[in-house]
Amino acid sequence: MSIVTFFTSESVCAGHPDKICDAISDALVDAALAQDPHSRTGIETVAGANQICLFGEIKTNAVIDFEEIVRAKVKQLGYTNPAWGFSQESSFSNDVHQQSPEIALGVDGDDTGAGDQGMMFGFACDETPELMPLPIAIAHALARRIDEARESGELTWLRPDGKAQVTVRYEDGKPVAIEKIVAAVAHGEETSAEQVRADVIAKIFQPVLDHYQLPLPADENIVVNGTGLWHIPGPESDAGLTGRKIVVDTYGGYARVGGGAFSGKDPSKVDRSGAYAARYIAKNIVAAGLATKCEVGLAYVIGQPLPLMQTIETFGTETVSQEELHAFKNKLIDTSVKGIIDTLDLARPIYSQTSAYGHFGKSDLPWEQIKKV
Repeated sequence: MSIVTFFTSESVCAGHPDKICDAISDALVDAALAQDPHSRTGIETVAGANQICLFGEIKTNAVIDFEEIVRAKVKQLGYTNPAWGFSQESSFSNDVHQQSPEIALGVDGDDTGAGDQGMMFGFACDETPELMPLPIAIAHALARRIDEARESGELTWLRPDGKAQVTVRYEDGKPVAIEKIVAAVAHGEETSAEQVRADVIAKIFQPVLDHYQLPLPADENIVVNGTGLWHIPGPESDAGLTGRKIVVDTYGGYARVGGGAFSGKDPSKVDRSGAYAARYIAKNIVAAGLATKCEVGLAYVIGQPLPLMQTIETFGTETVSQEELHAFKNKLIDTSVKGIIDTLDLARPIYSQTSAYGHFGKSDLPWEQIKKV
């Protein structure tokens, strides 16, 4: 008899309050790195009812117009109506300060040290072509599709906020069906709940599941706007904060995550670069056929270039020994902070594209590349 299990993951749209903050923080990182690849940033954004606030630290030679970047990003994300209580016209404050000299001591120089202590995990499995777990891959695809339908004008009643959630049925550890599917979308007052449900099923759920060659679940297992109506999107209804969607950003709860978020941080911060390196190693191990499921763990201490911990867990799916897995890792990448930044070419403005729909599984990002070893 098959062993049946279920796993649920969620994703959120680019206009979700926390994702607004991630997008702003990463736009500022990119602005700094575009002018000065040695920039150091740790920028936190808070978005609340009709206000946007920046906090954190920066060390850069770049000239950055913080307010212009923030307002342009809010507008790009679709918050153009002041009646929603948040828009590109909302009040703005900037409390970003100079980076602590104590941190700079350990990070700057030829032998780059880690910008903080912490542990990072990377994961890959063979459930999808992008070597991501199926639940989070579908959840991201649903969130992206909601945004595409709004931005293209296909669903004119959509407003820029939303969530998607999917429950996958597993048999003997293999994904076989979508058990339940959920979406919450902000919409115009003139559109009925019945119309919202019908359009979401036809224009959002169906195309995504068709792509994955999976049928819709039974009608009673489809939920659209569980409270019935949702008119006011964004921070007017729910404040946002950089880094609060770390599980959405990684593997949807399917694998362990480290202790720090990614957005707003330059690559000397190993919360970001270490997590990318761990994913790079795990994905290449699975892509090379050395395992069908792999989790890589790294740990660093502030100011030191080399990891204190390097682990490879393959859950009994490995086809080679642990010694061979570590030898493969060592040929693939130097896991010192400088080695990661150089190998993956991270000191450049590539981070805005990570702020929505996850940091992993996007084929054009450097840590997603497959390397012949």
